[in-house]
Amino acid sequence: MKRILLILVLFITTIALSQEKTFEQEVSKISKRIEHITKTQKDSLKLKVISIDKKIEKKEMTKTIADTLKKEAASYHARRIEKLISEQERLLQLLVQDKTNGKIASSEDTLVTEVDNNTFTVGNKTFHLKINNRESVNASKQDSIKNKNHKKNRSTTTQFVFAMGVNNVLEDGQIKSLNNSEYKLWKSRFYEVGWTWKTRINKKPGSLYFKYGISFLWNNLRLDKNQYHIKKDDITEIQVFDNQLTESRLRHVQMNFPIHFEWDLSKNSKHSNSKVLGRKNKPFRIGLGGFTGFKLGTRQYLNYTDVNGVDQEVMQKNNFNMNTINYGLSAYLGYKSASLYVKYDLNPLFKKTSTRNISMGIRLDLN
Repeated sequence: MKRILLILVLFITTIALSQEKTFEQEVSKISKRIEHITKTQKDSLKLKVISIDKKIEKKEMTKTIADTLKKEAASYHARRIEKLISEQERLLQLLVQDKTNGKIASSEDTLVTEVDNNTFTVGNKTFHLKINNRESVNASKQDSIKNKNHKKNRSTTTQFVFAMGVNNVLEDGQIKSLNNSEYKLWKSRFYEVGWTWKTRINKKPGSLYFKYGISFLWNNLRLDKNQYHIKKDDITEIQVFDNQLTESRLRHVQMNFPIHFEWDLSKNSKHSNSKVLGRKNKPFRIGLGGFTGFKLGTRQYLNYTDVNGVDQEVMQKNNFNMNTINYGLSAYLGYKSASLYVKYDLNPLFKKTSTRNISMGIRLDLN
């Protein structure tokens, strides 16, 4: 209940302040909070482990007890990271929804005009200053144009990337297998946050770019028909749970290193001195490439009501025979900063299976 109230308060605050902030700024803030949460919890766990090791050295504690305490501490901080980051993910969903509904502006919509800069208020009266120094204004405009042209003409630019969408699996690479998938299509979602560098292939402005970077991916798979994953030695099976499940979710987090060749279909722009500048990235873009990476952790979440009517929340931490190394193909078709995005794993999700992950959604590349 407290978490729901917190989300509602933040949602109302987002609407109230939507005219004073931009989408890019808010996404950046949430990304920084996620980094801070992870670092704080890991540092706290590290200090606890050091303290336990010192007690072992002083013979104040046996190694068996120390190992138990370390496992409990690691489990506690893992749950804290999971809970706190889940709250930030919900805020990201609300933020994207606000952007879609036009309730929050992008940085391109919040440019300050000359009138705004020369306006001030005393009491209930508003005053406007008129500056007629044309030479100063012209010089300022020339400097602004020069700086913008220099920025646009750089051979390498940086983008913040955020993506989200639906997640599922294919059997033997067959699209038709989605019709018989054990996983819920619209409730199995993925979230991706990262940074990319976009470099022109040619020294002169052109249409072809090489795009590379790093990203963190949260993949969620929710089973249907009251089923859950169970590990039996080196095989992971899907079985029916004894009680009625309200949640059966398998989450794996991974670090990826994506690479793409991007074709920018906009036209090269020209400065007043006829100098050709780089493409403005306004019309359509096509990106083709792939990714490689590795899993950082896997957990299964089960929520149900036991025979005594008590709500139970179970978190199982295990690799569930998932392949640690991950690689696959990805592509996107974009207009301005938004793109339709698809990813397909070439390696099986679980060992000794032909199950491969596929993801489809939207992607934002923010300069």
